[in-house]
Amino acid sequence: MTHALEAQQQHEQQKALRALLRHPLLPAAGAHAASFLLVRRHATALRAWLARYPRWSLLVEPEQARLRKTPADLADGTRPALDPHHGTPFTRRRYVLLCLALLALEGEDRQTTLGRLAGRMEDYFAGDPALARAGAFELAAQDQRRDLVHVVRFLLSLRVLTRVAGEEQGFIADQQRDVLYNVSRPAVAAMLNVRRGPSTLETTGAADLAARLAGVVEELAPETDDARNQALRARLFRRLLDDPVVYYEDLGPEERAYLTTQRPFIVAEIERATGLVAEARREGLAMVDPDEELSDLAMPEEGTEGHLTLLVAEWLAGRARDGQLVGRAAVEQRVAELIAEHRGRWRKAVVGAGAEVELTDRTLARLAALRLLRWTPSGITPQPAIARYAVAAPRTTTPRRMP
Repeated sequence: MTHALEAQQQHEQQKALRALLRHPLLPAAGAHAASFLLVRRHATALRAWLARYPRWSLLVEPEQARLRKTPADLADGTRPALDPHHGTPFTRRRYVLLCLALLALEGEDRQTTLGRLAGRMEDYFAGDPALARAGAFELAAQDQRRDLVHVVRFLLSLRVLTRVAGEEQGFIADQQRDVLYNVSRPAVAAMLNVRRGPSTLETTGAADLAARLAGVVEELAPETDDARNQALRARLFRRLLDDPVVYYEDLGPEERAYLTTQRPFIVAEIERATGLVAEARREGLAMVDPDEELSDLAMPEEGTEGHLTLLVAEWLAGRARDGQLVGRAAVEQRVAELIAEHRGRWRKAVVGAGAEVELTDRTLARLAALRLLRWTPSGITPQPAIARYAVAAPRTTTPRRMP
């Protein structure tokens, strides 16, 4: 009986931790209510494990749980915020609007409207010379109202906002058609994941953006050998929990040496805490999710773009054997050939003139996010993990990617 209870407890803790890794801002209501209950039930054990290994903090409140999940690589551009309806990545402009929307929500009560938010954001642009130089925000422009709606839908998906009446699509067509929301003030306060407020940093212009990003999440520099080892361990835990594949060539000499000696311990600890399974290869290490639920990207995946991504991965896996760069134009040509081959089964929008250009960009972005290729201005380099999609290879579990 004791063994069964321990197994049940471990299973629940694994489910709770997996829910937090997939949804670092986990609301108490809605689709994730059952996961939130597990997190609250096992909060003490989860908080201790997260603080000891990846050094992430966990705050559990009545309305939500917030895992402050600082990534190992602040320069990783493969995890953009996505529009929940269409999956399109946020542009720089939408990120600016997201920040301004959160600023506006800080001054709201328990309810607000889309029109009120938009009006306050117009005032921010008009009153800030730097924003004004970057470009105006005008409600009269439908494309700018659409950008704001994409931001609001993102906040709705996180339950920062909850729709009470109205519909955003109507606001895009006519700015007089308003929408009423409830505001979760705890969620607004928890959105920013930093150790220092951005306003506390000295700024000298846009050129030092990387330094400012590092500054807001800066951790104390280790001063002893033991502290340095703990910092190395934390960075490796963060990479293995967050990234679909960790290649040894991407690690610094100290990280690589530490992982070489401590890999059995690190792997065993992550497997026990999450239920992920290690897949070790000569080139690197991945923590694979057998249930394929711990990623916002999956492959193979249903739908036109999912099928196309799999076919391009198979083609690139064949090209990877010679170790040479693949030009973007060659990928675009292959995408055009696949469109012609499958046009009868794929959605109509992909057969229009020039559709292969956008589809190539989106396909390469997806494969790069899964660490299956590197995409640079000089060309595309298929990575070792893409070999699992070679035609002659047996089908294996897809590498996962954290959002």
